[in-house]
Amino acid sequence: MATVETYRNYIQQLLQKRAKLVWDKRLQAETIFDKEQDRYQLVYVGWVDEKRLYGVVLHVDIIGGKIWVQQDGTEVGIANELVELGVPHQDIVLGFDPPSMRQYTDFAIN
Repeated sequence: MATVETYRNYIQQLLQKRAKLVWDKRLQAETIFDKEQDRYQLVYVGWVDEKRLYGVVLHVDIIGGKIWVQQDGTEVGIANELVELGVPHQDIVLGFDPPSMRQYTDFAIN
């Protein structure tokens, strides 16, 4: 099993990579890394014409040594990217899925 520090590095690396993919110059991608509480987010902030845009694209926590994906607004899915980096399925929880549905995924229940 990898260390929590390795998981922190993977998460930060993936969020920074995703932040560079902003398609619209009117939007800013912000990464938020709370290393003490192990909370990591990618948010989009900006204005499109007269409309304010603010949204959490990715929110990932490390809880009890496991990676909890709390929000994922990407097409590929950060959980799949983490698996490609070598994180075992049993160390990833899809926190956005109801607990009763998690048993039907390849990932951890909790």
